[in-house]
Amino acid sequence: MSTCSGRFLKRAPLPLNPSTTNRDYTYKTVKTSSTERHRSQPSTRKSPSSPWLEHTFHGLRILQVPAFSKLPWLTHGFSTRPGGVSSVDGEHVLNLGAVDWDTRENVMVNRRRFQTALGADALTLLPLSQFHSDVVCVFDSGVPEEPCRGDASITSRPGLLLAVQTADCAPVLLVDPKKRAVAAVHAGWRGTLQRITEKTVGRMHMQFGTRPQDMLAAIGPCIGGCCYEVGTEVAAAFAAQFPSASEFFDELRTGDEPNPLQWLTMMPPGHQLPPGKVLLDLRKANRSQLVEAGVRRQNIFASDLCTACRTDLLFSYRKERARSGRLMSVIGIRPS
Repeated sequence: MSTCSGRFLKRAPLPLNPSTTNRDYTYKTVKTSSTERHRSQPSTRKSPSSPWLEHTFHGLRILQVPAFSKLPWLTHGFSTRPGGVSSVDGEHVLNLGAVDWDTRENVMVNRRRFQTALGADALTLLPLSQFHSDVVCVFDSGVPEEPCRGDASITSRPGLLLAVQTADCAPVLLVDPKKRAVAAVHAGWRGTLQRITEKTVGRMHMQFGTRPQDMLAAIGPCIGGCCYEVGTEVAAAFAAQFPSASEFFDELRTGDEPNPLQWLTMMPPGHQLPPGKVLLDLRKANRSQLVEAGVRRQNIFASDLCTACRTDLLFSYRKERARSGRLMSVIGIRPS
């Protein structure tokens, strides 16, 4: 775990339910036409098939949780693909992270648009230098000049906007309404295996006196158990760490089971084909960690959107590879 401190630096809408089918950058001003400025007013609506809200503003579509939105001192949001100034394959998208096909200037403009849509211009955005770890950065006395190296951050300071970037991994936002403390977590399979979400809850308890039973948690859009193939060695690692690991996979196979292919192919032992992949559900795995940490089940809100299924609305590295952008999930305490 890490503590960061220092001086402050300054397509047509589609349904939200799935179908069956860090760096800081220098800012370059981009002029906005009068037509664009007056194109739309902010609006928030609930999807008829989802308990989440969709907040729209000048072409941006931001996902929010009603239980979070009821707290007037809190700001939060999960970005989506539409509405930015970045361009990939002829499509304008809201890319919010460093990728080879986009420019640093575009990313900063997109970030400012995202903050404006949330009404969070006055907050200082704090993205992390993520590396699939269990490191929790604590922002208590200020902000470092360089992004903190870690995969989760926590704070009780107003004016800070905690952020994590994803393109399949699970973003988890946490809030303690009583202590007014918040957290943002980046949980891929490596971080999930290291219990990054559970450890973040524990760190909030240590730092702010947070009681897990008072917390609200939101698991944003990520790759679903329908699409997230991993090797049997990953399943074996989870089985060694979590008693409930069988619930996270479509079929818990660790690679040690007898392989029927050797009888079908008549290959001698050691020469048969390796066992197939298994499907991991990151939502279930991180929900389980929250429950184990003491968060009430009714206080955990998980999006049912799969990034790999919904590349019309979201980014997916598994599906798009090098042409994928980055989503951003943010949470912060508004200044008084």
